[in-house]
Amino acid sequence: MRLQGKVALVTGASSGIGAAVAQRFAAEGAHVCVNYRPASDRDRQAAESAVAAYPTPGIAFQADVTRREDVDAMVAATVKAFGRLDIAVANAGIEIKRPFLEATDDEWARVIGVNLFGGYATAQAAARQMVAQGGGGRIVFMSSVHEDIPFPGYTSYCASKGGIRMLMRNIAIELAPHGITANDIAPGAIATPINQSVLDDPESMRNAVSEIPLGRFGRPDEVASVAVFLASDEAAYVTGSTYYVDGGLTQQVTMY
Repeated sequence: MRLQGKVALVTGASSGIGAAVAQRFAAEGAHVCVNYRPASDRDRQAAESAVAAYPTPGIAFQADVTRREDVDAMVAATVKAFGRLDIAVANAGIEIKRPFLEATDDEWARVIGVNLFGGYATAQAAARQMVAQGGGGRIVFMSSVHEDIPFPGYTSYCASKGGIRMLMRNIAIELAPHGITANDIAPGAIATPINQSVLDDPESMRNAVSEIPLGRFGRPDEVASVAVFLASDEAAYVTGSTYYVDGGLTQQVTMY
């Protein structure tokens, strides 16, 4: 098991990619703090049920990643439960579809708050703990192919993911002397609840799949496999990089 005895925190881990990452980390021997959003009984139940089924002890923790005090409390609770923090995955994310000319400041602030500030706050709180305890660590951001590929109607989402890319690159350099690596994963079209409207619409699915060289949507567990590698000792010499998990979508788009 590649993460035996490690302690990991995964934000937005009650469903989708985050849930798959947390589950896989636990299967690889890690103790996992599963973060879920406030005021969602469904997410709370999903997080608690997942933790109860893990082969290693874990905790479920409610936190709003746009609130610094929540993020700090989540890291503190993880350390209190397991004594340290070795891995942090900043996965929590949202998107709002809106033409640029109609987008509101509130919508912009909400998306940037969850995706970019949430990633920043999670990484910083985790890195501070890792530096204090010594021994290095792993920070993984869940970005998107839209850190590179324009996505009309989703300007705030693209801006947040582009920001994540540069956040990751910058802190990879700053944290390297402490033995902490920072990387991000850029999923393409993955079969998760955020894409449910496309998954349920045959025409939309045909259009989406036509742009993917491998001819299908990816699975959350395929993204989780990359996260395990980046969190493990096998990736000790990997930092400052983006890993695309997109079935070739990025290459297809950049051909034209």
